[in-house]
Amino acid sequence: MKKISTKIATFIVIGIIISACNTVRRVPEGKQLLTKNEILVNNKAVKTEDVINQLYQKPNSNILGYRLRLNLFNLANPNPDSTFQAKFTNHSGKYERMSKLLSAKQVDRLGKSFWYHGIHDFLKKTGEAPIIIDSTKSDRSIVRLKYFYFNDGFFNVKANYKLDSLSAKKAKIKYSITTGKPYILDTIKATISTQVLDSMFQSIKSGSFLKSGKQYKIEDFDNEKNRITNHFKNNGVYNFQPTDVTFVIDTLNTENKVNVNLNINDYSYQANDSTKTEPFKIFKISDVNIYTDYSPTNTNSKITDSTTYNNFHLYSQNRLKYRPRAITDAIFITKGGLFADNKTVLTSRYLNNLKIFNYPTILYTADKRDSTAQSLIAKIYLTPRKKYSFGTSLDVTHSNIQDFGIAYSISETIRNVFNGAETLEIAGRGNIGSSKDLANPQNNFFNVSEYGIDLKLNIPRIWFPFNTEKIIPKSMIPSTLISTGLSSQRNIGLNKENLTGSISYNWTPKKNNTARFDLLNIQYVRNLNPANYFNVYGTSYKALNNLGKIYNTNSTYVNTNGDLIIESGTTGFTNDVLSTTPTIFPSAADYKTINSIEERRIRLTEDDFILATNFTFSKTTKTDLQDNNFYLFRTKIESAGSILSLISNAASLPKNQNGNYKIFNLEYSEYIKTEFDYIKHWDFSKERILAVRTFFGIAIPYGNSNNIPFSRSYFSGGSNDNRAWQPYSLGPGSSGAVNDFNEANMKIAMSAEYRFKILGALKGALFADAGNIWNVLDNVTDEKATFSGMKDLKELALGSGFGLRYDFSFFIVRFDFGFKTYNPANEINKRWFNEYNFAHSVFNFGINYPF
Repeated sequence: MKKISTKIATFIVIGIIISACNTVRRVPEGKQLLTKNEILVNNKAVKTEDVINQLYQKPNSNILGYRLRLNLFNLANPNPDSTFQAKFTNHSGKYERMSKLLSAKQVDRLGKSFWYHGIHDFLKKTGEAPIIIDSTKSDRSIVRLKYFYFNDGFFNVKANYKLDSLSAKKAKIKYSITTGKPYILDTIKATISTQVLDSMFQSIKSGSFLKSGKQYKIEDFDNEKNRITNHFKNNGVYNFQPTDVTFVIDTLNTENKVNVNLNINDYSYQANDSTKTEPFKIFKISDVNIYTDYSPTNTNSKITDSTTYNNFHLYSQNRLKYRPRAITDAIFITKGGLFADNKTVLTSRYLNNLKIFNYPTILYTADKRDSTAQSLIAKIYLTPRKKYSFGTSLDVTHSNIQDFGIAYSISETIRNVFNGAETLEIAGRGNIGSSKDLANPQNNFFNVSEYGIDLKLNIPRIWFPFNTEKIIPKSMIPSTLISTGLSSQRNIGLNKENLTGSISYNWTPKKNNTARFDLLNIQYVRNLNPANYFNVYGTSYKALNNLGKIYNTNSTYVNTNGDLIIESGTTGFTNDVLSTTPTIFPSAADYKTINSIEERRIRLTEDDFILATNFTFSKTTKTDLQDNNFYLFRTKIESAGSILSLISNAASLPKNQNGNYKIFNLEYSEYIKTEFDYIKHWDFSKERILAVRTFFGIAIPYGNSNNIPFSRSYFSGGSNDNRAWQPYSLGPGSSGAVNDFNEANMKIAMSAEYRFKILGALKGALFADAGNIWNVLDNVTDEKATFSGMKDLKELALGSGFGLRYDFSFFIVRFDFGFKTYNPANEINKRWFNEYNFAHSVFNFGINYPF
């Protein structure tokens, strides 16, 4: 505790020193530091980001009101070279003495060292120079502000600014804007020279962004221009461009009203040295030519193989290596169809998604055979990737079980493996890691390991006995993934082998929507060391051992210290209590405890067989990696064991002594599971982001099961969950995490995080995490651990804290400190802030953001 107090005191002292920095230290005489911009629009303060962004000068950045980067810049010496030379000017003979000790060259180089020069360069680069008020930039800001409101229909806008001096070297600027009345759209007409385009426009006129009575906004004009262009180019008008749409705006004698005339002239083009015009034409596709082995570095090679399939012409410089359908299924440009820009884009996406070609090139040329000059030949150039590719990867990993890990994998990819554009990947993987939470009698640093092999076959279509085109059309870019894998792991002391297999269908129903249907998802988990259970789950052993000291009568079950021997003593004592002919008769409460311990041991050490079917759907508004203003919704529903039970019932198979069916001598799991996950980000600019996540999941056992397999259950706590608790150490309910690895079959989680920039690539965050896990509709009867109604929502735990993140561009290293704000495991009057201190805080390390 003394060390922690010292650290806190050190931070406070550093904070006082930095706070004592003079913010105007580097402001020249006669100049003023810009401390604030105030914008008044019609005498009302405006703080919206789009208006503030019109200003050419903004105050220095701050963190919660403190201008850290400005103060760091002020700490730097503006002329470190002069300062170094002054050391010798003011102390005659010092240069000679140092030159004798080092050398003249070394003394000169000392002036460029980090201590004399580098540290000041670092402070300047990391810091931020003071923003000096510049009247020229303020004038330009006025122009931009007027233009901004002009584009929103305020044609008579007036604006000015006033400098408000706060001191000799500090001032703020007040911008005053009077918008006047907005102009409203009145009559809207269209003059389109080409008759066919006029007819097309009339058919979509009702969806126009320009409507009489709406306020004039330049954004609506841009949207209307793009809407018309997209419609024309997707319906055969090959030569049409957005610049072909112009607007004539008339405000003369209209009393704040705007008359709009939309103009589209005939097609204009250059012929020799003159400009000619003609009506726009509707183009059709006369041929689709596909060059399957095009090489941009060898364009003169001759075609030696070709074929025609469904009106597609396929050409190859060598022997054609692909079944025609494998390629033509990815092409939406069809012979006889109208030219459509969206089909070009969709074809490019689908062909790229095959992963056997580089990004395709699609060109259109006029078909000289058509005397009307209204036909195009589509030419699709495909450059194959290498058929075989070998890959390796080495990664540093982190997970809720593993504090630190090193993962290595090697893979071999075979493209077009069956001549149908399929991709086969064979991969071997290995991982070693360290976890301080696991049983580790030999105190090895690397006490976690896993290795395995995976086989994946990707088929670029729905692989199914029946035609699914009407349900999932090829425009949704469907694919089938058949995978299997075998792994062996040593992670929680019990050692497991994992055999998995799946048949999955993936498609994109709409832009930014994804869907996945696992027809079969098989998992077989074999526990290799069940006898080690009580060495790993020390809490369960301690509870059983304490009861053994009270009730045990068999001396062979205990060691010289009187403790139950693992495993012979624990098994013998449990059997003496729970067998059909017991020899030990504990109290009802203790019997219940022993029975609960044994049920949990059996559940976590028995082999699992899961045959599941699931469907996952996700939707996002995220447009690219830089988009920080979006939402993501994901939902999943999974059913396991129902097919096996249907077969078992139909075949009248016998049940075992537990009343359950078996397959491969294993009681298979049967449950239904559903999850809902929602993430929302708000971008407040300047790298300030508010991120929120909510999650709900529940898995209900039935039929052949009365509990959920460990691998399909939920836990709480950890660097990607409630950061005030360690993984598996929160819940269930208010039970107080009585087990070593606490899990349950229902989970609620909510998180909010405010992210901001500190210095360069260093970011900060303030966060709050709420949630818990509970048992519901399974074989757990502990009232503290079960969810019985809305009243149990008071058991939602709350953690809060702060974090630091460093952005390496391709990944982010994250450090978070979580503090227990509300702990439902404590007594009711000690739940709030009882453990809100560094002694009870949890340090989290993570890679990338938690959500």
